[in-house]
Order: sequence, then C-alpha cells, then structure tokens
Amino acid sequence: MARFLIVEARFYEQFNDLLVSGARAALKAAGHKADIIRVPGALEIPAAISLADSTGDYDGYVAIGVVIRGETYHFEIVAGESARGIMALTMDGIPIGNGVLTVENEAQALVRADPEQKDKGGEAARAAIALFDLKEKFGA
Repeated sequence: MARFLIVEARFYEQFNDLLVSGARAALKAAGHKADIIRVPGALEIPAAISLADSTGDYDGYVAIGVVIRGETYHFEIVAGESARGIMALTMDGIPIGNGVLTVENEAQALVRADPEQKDKGGEAARAAIALFDLKEKFGA
C-alpha cells in the first residue's frame, strides 16, 4: 500500500469536490492511502508537491484544480505554467497525476469533474498510481 497526497487548488469548490471524490475512490480501489492539502490556486500546486516530496512521506501525488477561461490572458499563464511545473516534477521522477482541468466554461468543468461522467479526478489518480508502479518496477 502506497501513500498519496492529493494537492487541491481550492478555487472552484463545486468542481473540486467532484474531482477529489473521484481521486479518492480510485486510490481506495487500488488499495492506497490518501491525504489531502489545499493551496490557493493552480500555480501553487507544483510548489506544494515539491515541498511535500522533500519530506519523503508520500509515494505519489494527484494534482486537482480547475482553470476556466476568462476575458484575459491570465488563463493561458495559469494553465500553462501549472502544467509546466507539474511536468518538470514528473521528469524528476515524482509520480504525479495531473487532474487540473483547463476548460472554457463551467459546463465543461462539470462534465469532466463528475465521477459519473468523465471522472478526471479518478483518471489523475490512476495516472499517479501507474507512474508509481513504473517507479517501483525500475527501482527508481
């Protein structure tokens, strides 16, 4: 049994609750434990994962959040830089499932977050588990 940390950017609570539910269910179904921490936004997720990973307490991570396009360029910066930070950490060998939704509107967020529909939280958790399993296989 591995221990995973769900790092949630708690900006859109109604969608995050669904994403976290899906992630928790996937981790539990695979026989793993899960803790959760909350950060202000998607840009803080990579830093929180890096800090948590330095403790050695966790075997993998699930990034959860929602970024909805607005009227300014801010969407592109937040979505791109959050993804870049998460990807940089995975390239360093940290198992992370990226469940940060980047969508045009709330309707798209709902469909993707809902465990009964697209279940992107569950998908992110399963991705983190798959990367953890690969890390174990290769002895990294």
